[in-house]
Amino acid sequence: MAYSELIKNFENIRDYMREFYVYGFKSRNDYTEKSSRSYDDERRRMESWLGEHMSFVRTPEGKNVFISIDSRVTGHNPLYKALKAKSFTDKDITLHFILFDLLHSPEISLSLSEIVKNIDRRLSEFDEPMIFDESTVRKKLKEYTEQGLIVTEKDGRKILYRRSPSVMPMGISDALHFFSEAAPVGTVGSFLLDKQGEHRDNFGFKHHYITSALDSDVTAKLFMAMHKKAIVSVSNHSRFAPTPTIKRIIPLRIFMSVQNGRHHLLAYEAEYNSIKAFRIDYLSDIKIEETTPRFDELRAALDTIQTKMWGVTVRKGLSVDQNTERVEFTVRVEDDEEHIIRRLLREKRIGRIERLDKNNYRFTADVYDISEMIPWIRTFICRITSLDFSNKVLEKQFRSDIKEMYRIYGIEEAEI
Repeated sequence: MAYSELIKNFENIRDYMREFYVYGFKSRNDYTEKSSRSYDDERRRMESWLGEHMSFVRTPEGKNVFISIDSRVTGHNPLYKALKAKSFTDKDITLHFILFDLLHSPEISLSLSEIVKNIDRRLSEFDEPMIFDESTVRKKLKEYTEQGLIVTEKDGRKILYRRSPSVMPMGISDALHFFSEAAPVGTVGSFLLDKQGEHRDNFGFKHHYITSALDSDVTAKLFMAMHKKAIVSVSNHSRFAPTPTIKRIIPLRIFMSVQNGRHHLLAYEAEYNSIKAFRIDYLSDIKIEETTPRFDELRAALDTIQTKMWGVTVRKGLSVDQNTERVEFTVRVEDDEEHIIRRLLREKRIGRIERLDKNNYRFTADVYDISEMIPWIRTFICRITSLDFSNKVLEKQFRSDIKEMYRIYGIEEAEI
């Protein structure tokens, strides 16, 4: 029988799933933050969601469990099951359904006092009726209005509430399937697919990055803060510190890596007068505070700074030309290799490509951190004819790595 108990605090589950199944390869004895019994309870819960995707290895330290997913045959992110196990109180559920029962059609408009009276009348028929005060109902209506489920209109001095017309067009299954697996907060698409009652495998993914599903709540709150142009306080965890640090930042943009699936928040931190990158899987306890008049100014600064960013590294300060490094390399392309030229044009994020002659092309860019580019530059190793970094330490390391590769493969330098 499935382990169906619902959960109240998703952050606990998120912590366990990251430590054991995403960052992985910890044994039961490695986790000392909570009792063994707590670990066993959460493990059974997670196994009920991920049983078919779990594997383990035995080491001298104990049994290590990890997630094993073949993206060729798994078309849907299994981690969404954890988010769908969040619990609600009886009052949450009752108020939700009674509100939409009262406002069952977009043509029905009711004021707050009329809604409260109708709720009291209906619930008074029960032996132990629940009581909802006007403040609670107002907050719930405000929440649903912000989410677009309820719309308001003025009638004199009164505010009337009515249900939003349905915004779920027919025939959008393909879009929902792709959104649920590829977009941030894709769990929204997964919930909508549940409502439609279909989860067909319409798409296959060469690289299926699923772990961001655990960060959906955090990402959604950051998007909400950006929409409100607000400051947030966050708990920032670190592998190198036993306790998280509390930071007040202005979230500006979320970057998603197409190479490893990792999500970063680019945010302004007033303490250092800089835009910094924060790993979203290290953030928790997001609290949205007051709006800030600096949001548009800082977003514009980030737009300018992005012209020198290859990844998420940003130097201290808000100046675009602060401490940049120059990278330049030339590749040789044979007559029948137009696809290499297209790849250069398609994959370059910044910089420029110059055609030197029929078969040689030069790439040049000024970036904050050349080391972020190294994995991409390596993919052209067999075609690179010249290379020049302003960071000579990094260039020396790059050339040393190439020589070591030649040595491992038994290639003499004279053959190169």
